[in-house]
Amino acid sequence: MKDTTRHQGKRRLLAKIVADKGITDESVLDAIRKIPRHWFMDSSFEDHAYQDKAFPIAADQTISQPYTVAFQTELLGFKKGDSILEIGTGSGYQTAVLCELGARVYSIERQQTLFKKTKNFLNKLGYRPKRLSFGDGYLGMPEYAPFDGIIVTAGAPFIPKPLLKQLKVGGRLIIPVGEGGTQIMTKITRKEVRKFEKKEYGDFRFVPLLEDKN
Repeated sequence: MKDTTRHQGKRRLLAKIVADKGITDESVLDAIRKIPRHWFMDSSFEDHAYQDKAFPIAADQTISQPYTVAFQTELLGFKKGDSILEIGTGSGYQTAVLCELGARVYSIERQQTLFKKTKNFLNKLGYRPKRLSFGDGYLGMPEYAPFDGIIVTAGAPFIPKPLLKQLKVGGRLIIPVGEGGTQIMTKITRKEVRKFEKKEYGDFRFVPLLEDKN
């Protein structure tokens, strides 16, 4: 896998585009500059890797728009060593960003072919999440809860209650909520055991979060 000076230059430009759109967290921008996004896409689509756009990958999923990845990561507001649950491993790009920033990452993926591929790939790149799991994201990972933060990388028609239960007090859930073509980016902060604060951050577009109906 190559990472040339041309790729690195394109990443610097991409980070500038993301910063110009409002991302101010320098550690998040550094992760955009450092991680070779083209490695997470089919080599025939390499020219698309450093555009600020989502792009289709395997199993009818997408690799999220870099700005969206940066926006969700910045909203999480976690510190190094925090435990973060990611719902929707997908290509592994968001996972890599979280790992690069020092999070202890627990990630769950619903699509088995994608799960197997991404698990092997992240290992090959040297990113070592604490746990990668195949399963239903609506259920989270109660056995590893509570989490300092939870990030959902697919559009959910509602906020799953199990995810709220798995947040630490002071923790944040970042989730795009809504049915149809667009969702509203939503941040839920657990203020107390039974008290949650909700803030909304405008429209985004995600593939749907699938639920296990069995």
